[in-house]
Amino acid sequence: MNILQRISAAIEKNKGADPAQSYVAQLHAAGLEKMLEKVGEESAETITAARDGKRDEVAREVADLWFHTLVMLARFDLNADDVFAELERREGTSGLAEKAARR
Repeated sequence: MNILQRISAAIEKNKGADPAQSYVAQLHAAGLEKMLEKVGEESAETITAARDGKRDEVAREVADLWFHTLVMLARFDLNADDVFAELERREGTSGLAEKAARR
């Protein structure tokens, strides 16, 4: 298992835990809007760090973004493996061709 798979497994384990004991459970108890708010917040912080050229901060903010995105995925009973499968499906396809196929 890679780190994203291990985090996904921990999120799945903790999403129904006591919100007083688990940040993941707090986010799930707060609902989808709170999860989306956190993904948006971390996205904005990632963009700011990148724009400011703060290399180490970019890595930290992307880690936060990936974590909160994994929490959001768990809300839909998805995990890192589902995203890996989609990336594998797209592998070898031009990004331009893939986007055109969505239309």
